[in-house]
Amino acid sequence: MNVALLGTGLLGQAVAERLHARGHSLSAYNRSLEKTVSLRQRGIRITSIAEQAMSTADVVLLLLSDASAIRAVLFDQATSGAIEGRTIIQMGTIGPSESRSIQREIERFGGRYLEAPVLGSIAEAHAGSLLIMVGATPEQYAEYEPLLRTMGSEVHLIGPVGKAAVLKLALNQLIASEMAAFALSLGLVRREGVAVESFMRVLRKSALYAPMFDKKLPRLSERNYDNPNFSTRHLLKDVELVLNAAETTHLAIGGLQGIRSLLTETIAQGLGAVDYSAIYEEIDPAED
Repeated sequence: MNVALLGTGLLGQAVAERLHARGHSLSAYNRSLEKTVSLRQRGIRITSIAEQAMSTADVVLLLLSDASAIRAVLFDQATSGAIEGRTIIQMGTIGPSESRSIQREIERFGGRYLEAPVLGSIAEAHAGSLLIMVGATPEQYAEYEPLLRTMGSEVHLIGPVGKAAVLKLALNQLIASEMAAFALSLGLVRREGVAVESFMRVLRKSALYAPMFDKKLPRLSERNYDNPNFSTRHLLKDVELVLNAAETTHLAIGGLQGIRSLLTETIAQGLGAVDYSAIYEEIDPAED
């Protein structure tokens, strides 16, 4: 299949490498060309204009950072003409109302739209084991499921456009909340002199355990947040989206507002571009 991929950040680059390795004809575009160098070296066609990537594609994958980036790239005067007759699959994390709004604009330009946000990161993208949630019609799902299964071991139709976006926000809210909760518990036992391994041994045998805890423990133990799979800045963006959606549905958001404050202060320390587990530095600052 001829595929255009717009957005080659951490996840976008890994998805591009996976599609290329699986034999798809791929063109890629990113607003910052320096993020496409390694893809060019792998033989993937790189374009400096989004319209050029889309011009030969049957389907366009969006792996851009947010709805504003999507609008800036996709609805540029030079790009919007390339939408007609093409299917656009939005794979990033945006709000449900944003997704439905983008759908309306794409259809106004004569294109088709579905959403397919993912759970997982670089390693899962390379392995083709992402968990993909699809917001689409049943007919669209049937048509594009084979392509999505190139990238994901679990591909689920959630409902019409907007429903998969909501589910992705619900899951990312758990990422933020579980990370903040684990950081606080870890800080407490360390400061009170309880062996971390004793804490983890009991935790692993309980219903409270989540695999994320062991995945992030080395980062927190070493206070090393380099080479992120998902940055603090991007997690804050998703928390803001959850807060907006929760307010719209009249849910209590006090707890998540506290986590937003922790993330904001973490970023103020200069930790916006590193792994989101750097929230530990705000919860349990290193002692001088």
